[in-house]
Amino acid sequence: MGELPEFCEDFFIGIESRTTPLTRINYARDLGIFFDFLVKKLPKFDNFRITELELKHLNAVTSSNIEKFLSYLSFYEHNGKKIQNNDKAKARKLAAVRSLFKYFFNKDKLDANVATKIEMPKIHTKEIIRLEVDEVVKLLDQTEAPIKFSHMQLEFNKHTRTRDLAILTLFLGTGIRISELVGLNLDDIDFNANSFRIMRKGGNQAILYFSDEVADALREYFEKRKLNKKTDDNALFLSLRNERIGVRAVEKLVKKYSSVSTPLKKITPHKLRSTYGTNLYRETGDIYMVADVLGHKDVNTTRKHYAAISEDIRKSAANKVKLRDN
Repeated sequence: MGELPEFCEDFFIGIESRTTPLTRINYARDLGIFFDFLVKKLPKFDNFRITELELKHLNAVTSSNIEKFLSYLSFYEHNGKKIQNNDKAKARKLAAVRSLFKYFFNKDKLDANVATKIEMPKIHTKEIIRLEVDEVVKLLDQTEAPIKFSHMQLEFNKHTRTRDLAILTLFLGTGIRISELVGLNLDDIDFNANSFRIMRKGGNQAILYFSDEVADALREYFEKRKLNKKTDDNALFLSLRNERIGVRAVEKLVKKYSSVSTPLKKITPHKLRSTYGTNLYRETGDIYMVADVLGHKDVNTTRKHYAAISEDIRKSAANKVKLRDN
């Protein structure tokens, strides 16, 4: 992660209550690159080591210096490695710098917040890949009755079919994150209320609800899972080794089935989550509901992912209002 000036400790303590540990780790890494740039590339800091920088020295940083930092990020060397950053990576590093300057400026410890003058790099969003309704059917059919599988894959499928169908149905029917799915325990499932308990990003607990269709797939696996006497693990989804299934194993099983059912699309667990979000948005037109169910703290995150579906909503609106009866 690299060294940081001593005053950064106050910054990380100050943002602890509103950030996740992963966010703070990424901020530390990105700020390390920023301070490395200051002492190596700006003459005003060339007599300093990073750990010798004091908070007052940030007053000497100008908006032009930060712009130069963004340009530097296109191709640079750090800790002996040559690194290239795209606009998304640059934006993340600028966000860390902005957060640092904002924190100390709001604490009246900096004369100005020059970082606010720098615009975020424009990120060109990629087309969101998701499954259409008929493709969802193909994926689930492929899981229940595989085609184009090798003999070995068919043998594996006999042992994992019920589990795999429950996993895929849960993704497609609730929009659960892969980290949330692999963390599920037997006692998290409540079939009386068709609900389950998960731990969201940031450590918050939430209750999600599922349809009867999801309940059927889960219940079939659940009953089979409870008969497994070879493990004391409370995990809901188990690997063939009777251990809690891991993220990588889930990614591989999604790829295994989807590569046959939709070979032209690269489907991942997150794409299945996007498929659920898309379908929910299409059915409700309520972006706030989608954000709440998916666990997005910022509705703009949801809006970005499902902006393409807004076109469907606008098209459907065209025929809603009649001017004259024919």
